Amino acid sequence: MSVRVRRIYDPPEPDDGLRVLVDRLWPRGLSKEEARVDEWPKGLAPSTGLRRWFHGAEGSYGEFRRRYRAELAAARAAEPLDGLRASARRGRVTLLTASRTPGRSHASVLAELLRGTG
Repeated sequence: MSVRVRRIYDPPEPDDGLRVLVDRLWPRGLSKEEARVDEWPKGLAPSTGLRRWFHGAEGSYGEFRRRYRAELAAARAAEPLDGLRASARRGRVTLLTASRTPGRSHASVLAELLRGTG
């Protein structure tokens, strides 16, 4: 499966394939035309509570990964997750996030899950 993670603020590239925004909120200062997002499955974003915990004083990335994966195992995430897996089998999928550190974000956890490497 070809899944990669990029910042939504980076310019689109021809080899991005399907561009999927995986954040719950639309990124500030970016128009929909500039972003060129193909899909926006908000149900795959971490819950508000988990996001706030992770960005708080006690949140660790390891524990965040564990909790987020548990959220993704819930029934509400099954359909959008299956859809992304099917898209990744057909071609490249680029997961987009506004996170300043995409490699230590929910997008990278989701990419690992889709690739079957995490």
